[in-house]
Amino acid sequence: MTYYISIKTERLSIVPLTTDDHQFIRELVNSQGWLQFIGNRNVNSESEAIAYIQRILDSPTIDYWVVRVNTTNEAVGMVSLVKRDYLPQPDIGFAFLPTHMGKGYAYEATKAVMDKLKELDLFHHLFAITIPDNTSSIRLLDKLGLKFQKEIEVNKEKLQLFEMQ
Repeated sequence: MTYYISIKTERLSIVPLTTDDHQFIRELVNSQGWLQFIGNRNVNSESEAIAYIQRILDSPTIDYWVVRVNTTNEAVGMVSLVKRDYLPQPDIGFAFLPTHMGKGYAYEATKAVMDKLKELDLFHHLFAITIPDNTSSIRLLDKLGLKFQKEIEVNKEKLQLFEMQ
C-alpha cells in the first residue's frame, strides 16, 4: 500500500510516520488504552521504538499516519491502514494519547484520511475491527459511517467487524 499522503484539516496535520516519531510511538504503544485494546508491543526503549517503526515502514501492508495539532505540532495520535490476511480490504484504525481524547481529534483525523483515500480513488470499501469492550472506538466507527457486520474470531480472540461500502 504505502501511501505517502499528508493531509491538513482546520486543527490537525496528518503526516506519514517516520523513525523521528519514535518518542511519540513509544508513549502511545505503552498508553493504557493501547495496552488494553490493542495489546503490548514490547516497545520499552528508544531502539525498540525505532525498530517497531521500521517494521511498519518496511511492510507493504501497513500505513501509519501521525496526527499533530497544527498550533503546537504536538503528536497526539495516529491513524492506520492495514491489509490483514483475513480481510479482503484494508482496515482503518486509530489510537490517541489519553490526554488528547475527547477533543474530536480521532474523528477529524480518521474522517480526513478516509475522505482523502476516497478522493484519490484508492479505497471505496474499508473495514475496521475492534474488541467488543472498546465502546469508545465502536461509537467512533459508527459516527464515521462504518456499520457492524458480525463478530469474527482471529487467533482465539473475538473481534467485531465493521464495514463501510
